[in-house]
Amino acid sequence: MPSPLPGMDPYIEHPEVWSDFHGDLAGEIRAALNHRIRPRYVARLVPRVTYEIVEIEETRGVRPDVGVWQPLPVKEPSGGGVAVIPAAPAESLIPVELPLRLFTVEVHEVGTLRLVTAIEILSPSNKQPGHEACEKYLRKRRRLLRSEAHLIEIDLLRGGQRPPLERPVPAAPYYVTLSRANRRPRVEVWPIQLRDTLPTVPVPLLHPDPDAPLDLAGIVAAVYERGGYAELIDYAQPPPPPPLSDAEAAWLDERLRTEKAR
Repeated sequence: MPSPLPGMDPYIEHPEVWSDFHGDLAGEIRAALNHRIRPRYVARLVPRVTYEIVEIEETRGVRPDVGVWQPLPVKEPSGGGVAVIPAAPAESLIPVELPLRLFTVEVHEVGTLRLVTAIEILSPSNKQPGHEACEKYLRKRRRLLRSEAHLIEIDLLRGGQRPPLERPVPAAPYYVTLSRANRRPRVEVWPIQLRDTLPTVPVPLLHPDPDAPLDLAGIVAAVYERGGYAELIDYAQPPPPPPLSDAEAAWLDERLRTEKAR
């Protein structure tokens, strides 16, 4: 079943859905590009691991791809004259960090393995100022912008702080940006409203090859379908934070009621 929304579905931004969506989106982008750019180029998935702080209740499981946490049984002291050590007078919690795998899609020239274009799918951690993953991503971004490689950033998250641009662009919940190596510092920007269909964006290759089209609408629709998100998402609930604007909330409510009536 397809998403009831024409573009990016804000319900996918829920943390329990996003980590699954992120990996599948990267894989689908790689597959779509390899269908078009071979044999001179190949798209590859490049994983990286960051750490995410989670709140864990005593009996609550965490995402199955990173494990399940359960309390260890407390052993009662045995007899036989062993001294009993008094229990600590207080108990608290410490932050628990779990590994989270993120992916970049890289287009390389076959033979030389020269990096031609890097496609970054932004995640909550690299949009969170002060987070280790955010600092690492911004350093990586600077290296790419100083290189001869092109950079595409796909931001399908409303929350967090976006990577900096020098000039203001139209306000939107989602963005795609393209920095062509031969046009820097100019950057092409696609502001995407909640009601917009996701765009087809160009993926630059080496001269004289033309750009490869990347149909984000079709790619996201395929990921949604294969991930079974229609069964996972409860559209009767409000979307995850941050809150929608009044106009966005009114449009979303009307859209969901219309789709439900069909």
